Amino acid sequence: MTDGRITTAKLGENGPEVSVQGLGCMGMSFGYGPSDADASRATLDRALELGVTFYDTADAYGAGENERFLSPFFKAHRDEVVIATKFALSIPPDDPTRRVIRNDPPYIRQAVEASLKRLDVDAIDLYYMHRRDVNVPIEESVGTMADLVREGKVKHLGLSEVTADELRAAHAVHPIAAVQSEWSLFSRDIERHVVPAARELGVALVAYSPLGRGFLTGSFTNAEQDLSAGDFRRQQPRFTGDNATANATLLELIRSVAEAHDATLGQIALAWTQQQASIHDLPVVPIPGTRKPSRVEENTAATRIVLTDEQLDLLDGIAAQVAGNRYADMAFTSAGRE
Repeated sequence: MTDGRITTAKLGENGPEVSVQGLGCMGMSFGYGPSDADASRATLDRALELGVTFYDTADAYGAGENERFLSPFFKAHRDEVVIATKFALSIPPDDPTRRVIRNDPPYIRQAVEASLKRLDVDAIDLYYMHRRDVNVPIEESVGTMADLVREGKVKHLGLSEVTADELRAAHAVHPIAAVQSEWSLFSRDIERHVVPAARELGVALVAYSPLGRGFLTGSFTNAEQDLSAGDFRRQQPRFTGDNATANATLLELIRSVAEAHDATLGQIALAWTQQQASIHDLPVVPIPGTRKPSRVEENTAATRIVLTDEQLDLLDGIAAQVAGNRYADMAFTSAGRE
């Protein structure tokens, strides 16, 4: 199962054709503790060999370091890959640990020029608003993003962590190719409003953290005990203390399905997310992150697993039992605005 190339999906009605599973690259430079640059480069190469053409980064990942790290790979394979990056999380010079959400037009223009320079490309294939600043009208922000398309600096537009109403308002200004939101067996809030709006508008859903930031793979059970000091998952409520203990018990349901398919926990979690495309009738492209070639092989193989209706029913109730929020500060997400 590890050698076959994966299929493709289209992002939006006029968006790019991408692999049906992408690669989240954040952890290669940021967020998940120490990384091995050589292993990460090998991961990128193996992903491309397996048909992964969609690569996700952001200017906030390591204060631009992730974009710089990916640049040589993108340049070497520019005609084979679709580059997605993001703006909106400004880093104050006096406090590099903080992130300030900015959607104002001058900042957007500053951000896109910086990303183009770090990536060393002429145009960004998919440019996301990473987070929403409610103090700036979304029509104003997307209007500036649309100008970037007209100027040839950006090819397609995306939004991350927005509400259904925000998506509709943005799409009325310029076609939105994709909405990126957390979607997994543990996180399903977007199914109430955002997914129906995306289907209605012909917008694709790019699912980040489809593996629950690794928790759904069983690779750790308590972030404070199992992960390094620099790993930001140690600050996420779901993965620490009593929440982690409670959530670890939910993996047993996934394990029972995995055994039926001779698959791993992570493959079942990914197969579930992939299968939401047919359930909700819209393109769904998960972007699991990894820094190991063997994990890319495992993840892409999940695109060929089809869960039965009985298995989907068994997994359906997991999200309602999850203890703890996605982030310590949920104001950082769209959840409080729906």
